[in-house]
Amino acid sequence: MLHQMGLYGEYFQDIKEGKKIIEVRLNDEKRRKIRVGDAIEFIKIPKQDELLKVEVIDFQSYDTFEAMYNIIPLKDFGCEGWTIKEMIDGTYEIYTPEQEKEWGALAITIKYLSVSN
Repeated sequence: MLHQMGLYGEYFQDIKEGKKIIEVRLNDEKRRKIRVGDAIEFIKIPKQDELLKVEVIDFQSYDTFEAMYNIIPLKDFGCEGWTIKEMIDGTYEIYTPEQEKEWGALAITIKYLSVSN
């Protein structure tokens, strides 16, 4: 199955360069359909001028983003050198604590496949 998601440019680039192997999302209804072996097509935002395709290698759900960040090395998110607080603050710029409480967090382990314009 192919899933489509938006992804900010800096994280998009980190996947292309092999620095980011885990994508963070809410474990919402849309993401609960993801299975190992599925493909994700990321659309670079805000310009939406580039596509990147990855394969889902694994995924793990967590009650909170903090629990996730305490277990998975931050370099796997493309955030080597960041603190847990910086990770959580950055995530809360995208998702609210209320969304986190409702859905929980999802770590999607990915393998880069290709890019296209």
